[in-house]
Amino acid sequence: MEDKFCFAIDRGGTFTDVYARCPNGKVRVMKLLSEDPSNYDDAPTEGIRRILEQESGERISRSAPMDTRKIDWIRMGTTVATNALLERKGERMTLAITEGFKDLLHIGNQSRPNIFDLKVICPDVLYEEVVEVRERVIPRQDVMQMEASNNQWDVQRGTTGEDLLVIKEVDECKLRQDLMTVLKKGITSLAVVLLHSYMYKAHETKVGMIARELGFSHVSLSSEVIPMVKAVPRGYTACSDAYLTPHIKSYLKGFASGFKDELKGVNVLFMQSDGGLTQMNRFCGSRAILSGPAGGVVGYAMTSYKKLGCRPVIGFDMGGTSTDVSRYAGEYEHVFESTTAGVTIQAPQLDVNTVAAGGGSQLFFRSGMFVVGPESAGAHPGPVCYKKGGPLAVTDANLALGRLLPQYFPKIFGPKENEPLDKKSTIAAFKKIAREVNAGRPGKNKKLSDEEVAMGFIRVANEAMCRPIRALTQAKGHDTSQHVLAVFGGAGGQHACAVGRALGMQTAIVHKYAGILSAFGMALADVVHEAQEPCAKTYHPDNFSYIDSRLEALEQECITSLKDQGFSAKTIECETYLNLRYQGTDCALMCTAVRDEATSSACSYGDFQQTFLDRYKREFGFVISDREILVDDIRVRGIGKSMIDVDEQVPQAQGEPQIETVTSVYFEEGWLDTKVYMLDSLACGHIISGPAIIMDKLSTILIEPDCTGSITSYGDVQIQIGKAKRQVVGSDLDEIQLSIFSHRFMSLAEQMGRILQRTSISTNIKERLDFSCALFGPDGGLVSNAPHIPVHLGAMQETVQYQIEALGSELRDGDVLLSNHPSAGGSHLPDLTVITPVFHKGVDNPVFYVASRGHHADIGGITPGSMPPHSTSIHQEGAVFLSFKLVEQGIFQEEKLTEALMAPGRIPGSSGTRNLKDNLSDLRAQVAANHKGIQLVNELIDFYSLSVVQAYMNHIQTSAELAVGDLLKKVGSDVRSKSGSCLLHAIDHMDDGSPIELTVDINVKEGTAVFDFQGTGPEVWGNCNAPRAVTVSAIIYCLRAMVGHDIPLNQGCLKPISIKIPAGSILNPSLEAAVVGGNVQTSQRVVDVILRAFKACAASQGCMNNITFGDDKFGYYETVSGGAGAGPTWHGRSGVHVHMTNTRITDPEILERRYPVTLNKFTLNPGTGGRGKFRGGDGIIRELLFRRPLTLSILTERRVFAPYGLEGGEDGAKGNNILIRNCGRVIRLASKTSVAVGKGDVFQLFTPGGGGYGHPGNAASDNSKYSEPPRKKHRYLQRGSVHEYTRAQESV
Repeated sequence: MEDKFCFAIDRGGTFTDVYARCPNGKVRVMKLLSEDPSNYDDAPTEGIRRILEQESGERISRSAPMDTRKIDWIRMGTTVATNALLERKGERMTLAITEGFKDLLHIGNQSRPNIFDLKVICPDVLYEEVVEVRERVIPRQDVMQMEASNNQWDVQRGTTGEDLLVIKEVDECKLRQDLMTVLKKGITSLAVVLLHSYMYKAHETKVGMIARELGFSHVSLSSEVIPMVKAVPRGYTACSDAYLTPHIKSYLKGFASGFKDELKGVNVLFMQSDGGLTQMNRFCGSRAILSGPAGGVVGYAMTSYKKLGCRPVIGFDMGGTSTDVSRYAGEYEHVFESTTAGVTIQAPQLDVNTVAAGGGSQLFFRSGMFVVGPESAGAHPGPVCYKKGGPLAVTDANLALGRLLPQYFPKIFGPKENEPLDKKSTIAAFKKIAREVNAGRPGKNKKLSDEEVAMGFIRVANEAMCRPIRALTQAKGHDTSQHVLAVFGGAGGQHACAVGRALGMQTAIVHKYAGILSAFGMALADVVHEAQEPCAKTYHPDNFSYIDSRLEALEQECITSLKDQGFSAKTIECETYLNLRYQGTDCALMCTAVRDEATSSACSYGDFQQTFLDRYKREFGFVISDREILVDDIRVRGIGKSMIDVDEQVPQAQGEPQIETVTSVYFEEGWLDTKVYMLDSLACGHIISGPAIIMDKLSTILIEPDCTGSITSYGDVQIQIGKAKRQVVGSDLDEIQLSIFSHRFMSLAEQMGRILQRTSISTNIKERLDFSCALFGPDGGLVSNAPHIPVHLGAMQETVQYQIEALGSELRDGDVLLSNHPSAGGSHLPDLTVITPVFHKGVDNPVFYVASRGHHADIGGITPGSMPPHSTSIHQEGAVFLSFKLVEQGIFQEEKLTEALMAPGRIPGSSGTRNLKDNLSDLRAQVAANHKGIQLVNELIDFYSLSVVQAYMNHIQTSAELAVGDLLKKVGSDVRSKSGSCLLHAIDHMDDGSPIELTVDINVKEGTAVFDFQGTGPEVWGNCNAPRAVTVSAIIYCLRAMVGHDIPLNQGCLKPISIKIPAGSILNPSLEAAVVGGNVQTSQRVVDVILRAFKACAASQGCMNNITFGDDKFGYYETVSGGAGAGPTWHGRSGVHVHMTNTRITDPEILERRYPVTLNKFTLNPGTGGRGKFRGGDGIIRELLFRRPLTLSILTERRVFAPYGLEGGEDGAKGNNILIRNCGRVIRLASKTSVAVGKGDVFQLFTPGGGGYGHPGNAASDNSKYSEPPRKKHRYLQRGSVHEYTRAQESV
């Protein structure tokens, strides 16, 4: 209504932004602190009060409820849910879960968040108490009706059309008793998560009904919150709903109480994570996590895309505490499973990627490198210039370089929040860090000025933010340079030109409300109602009538809901989606339908298959012919169109733009006079040539030299970005360039990995991401490696160097090599390494090498999967490649390769590869990834010159060498002060008694060490022999973990280290030795021995607990977590993977749906962690019931020798393997064995606990609730598809 006020508000972590449209058409914008308890209780209420007061001229009291007669609508996004999740300040709640799974959400997917943290920190679970519900439902599979009747199992049809067996009804009596116990503790919020409830919700409904009857005020049923398969993320989502919704309701109640009649008659809408608005009474916790950032995505999508000719847009939202990146190309990009603050949530969420800490990213000079983040100064204390004792941050660098003008900032800083930005303290801080930088520079090098140091940090920060932006676009098959950069947030305008230029973009757009674009987006957004249900049908004409009927039903649900909210049929649109995937894969794509024409693959809602195939081809490079497409979920997104037009055009320019002042700003060229303009004095058609600053009340826009800004008809700033100049960089060390090259080299390896994932075909590489890509120098020394899979670290270097030594001058441009042999740097045979020399014009020999290592699911041998538990010779483990020319002079050697892959079939009892097609496809993908690496290397050389790129390769390696040298000096000094010697020693044993012995001799003065494994036992008759490369990887992993901060992981890590391994030992076996167990078991013992020598922490479970079962039709493999070792200041984590593995475990619902097993129990095993001042983490109990005859194979350790405690701490419990026959006979299985199991047999796996640290008599308080350590309190909150991809890679 034109005669009333309309408010759109974004309540952020630091600031609350307000966009208001007044009755006379006037627009007001405002920014105020989100927390200012001495002045007001609630920032959004205060913002509304101030604008109403200022516009009406009438004083409005803060203490009395506001009159709402002049308010038409309020739209709001809020971080209330995110903050409650981060700070763990939600509602006290209880989890009700299927009996036998009380610790399922504690274990989660069993991977640890940061692979190099010895102190494993996983976020707290949200629940305070657990109620185990005695009930059980399992997929029917092939159970006949007679068997079901004999066992008194009820057969039920699930919502997906699949049959289920109700083998245990809800025990209501026990449930009531348990719930009453919880209620007596004052907990009244409940989350209910029962296995398979996503398709059979009767049991959850019953539990919910009883809970409400007993007095629970809030109940979240997982089957209602999000009916999607996977118990763990669905469980987290239900818990977040039960934890956050009451908290949100409480906030909303408080917000409404600030107005008369609690906002009755005012249309109040809240932004959800999916970019749609919902009514205040429908706003719930699980849909509120991205409430604030979602407004920004809507804001730039609605204001940039069409105005720029429908060019795809990258949203770049850089605020004070985070930098968010997203993409829009005509439709919103959603993800349906994303992790925030350690909680994985299944719900439609915009794909907003938090990639850096924004202006708060801390600045460090470390090991000769400029480092930006990931630690954040946060809002409190904030950067140095906030005058609250905070650290140096990106905001300080911009201030020191004249890019921020304090006179235009409000006086809200200092302890009393009434002072201006403190430039003086910032300059002093840069002088200090400049002295630190210059102290380490060689005498001949020019000293860096304070400004050069600050500029260096800005350049490094920009490069760090570009890496994930490239990843976001290239992951989906898009060219980053073909996008427009839409810049917003308080700090975004200062970096727009530099980030756009680094990404090869030509245009950036800064909206006139860039400083409050999230709030503005709330005003533009539509109201959304989502409806979704699971499905298990194939996408086939036979099922189209079913799919159509379900889409129609969900569509009607959405329309009814939106009509109830006041929308007419004309203003309602429905978008229909099917979540599709190929049979046998896990990669599902949520697809809309092509409606252009009727085809054989089109149901009445359109052709969903065509969309799926187009997207699959674009993202992954191919489609799979003759493979069924499955429908996992059916979804409808109902949209109530807001029909609000808030685009106001600005007048045409009548003359030259008015210059406010001229200031001095530092650029690459030095200090330059820079004109300053006020945005509100500029008009359409004004051209602003760089260097210039455009000031707004809410943000600062920097137009760099060679860039030009123009004011559009809507008052936005469109920037034409000048091309990057070829930089003249010398070969001498420049610390700033060193940091930039570090990012460039890592980005190169990451981009190779994206190509490999997109073009591969196997589940192992495409979905499990079990691969590494790397760049090597001309000597084969590692330069950069991504991702950091512990068992691959440094190992590929030995492979490349072996090939250089073996073939040397025989290599030609167009040759590609294949190797997997342990003696040539291989880890185990399924890991195939493809190596390509990089030639550059005018140079005869390779100037670099690129390589990719991928785990192939099968390459032959005596068992499927090529990981036999009883192999005694390498030839029983599959095809062997020492130095094989995969491509010769540009020709792929398919015939010779096929012959080699089938060769194991000539050995009695063995087979050639069982998956030739996938092997060939994946090896071609590895060749393609290497080719991408070659392109990127040559681009770097063309830009900087060969001598400079190779020089910085050496400088990067020297940086890593310095970091490891500093560690050795520190450890050596500590040891010498305690014992008078610099010798470290440790020994431990494999379960067969084989000793692994290590002596470390540290030269404190030089910062070097000798790792001598003399005393280690001989090669074993079995497969626990570990190639030398595995030991090298274990050493690099331990050094990086003990350094405690990010360092380049390259050849330099090993330069201060001399490694001696006796020939013929278990760690350096003969050419014929079997090695498959060495990679997955012995590697863990090597780590235990190294950490014991350094006294870094007690032993963790020291085992990967490899379990395989199957028959001639299928095979299933998993590794299972255990307890982590305690350390000098921490308790060990329970139920987590440690050290050399981080593999995720299959969700219980997926396991039972796809395989003939029932998971009876998956829980922690209390008391199995070693006692001590700090206790070790507990192992777990995992119990599998087999539903048909199968073969079970186990490859385990720590069943004989317990995980050691340290400094008086007790050992962790040993593991155990128990088989219970259907007849009741109990059998203890050996560490490594293979056994036939029958229907009804049960396998119980008891994994080892972690060792304790320190004498138990001095026990520290029980820290079972894991809080983050101080050094990580202010790390920015990573989220989005790029982060999920990285986590998945590190979970291999």
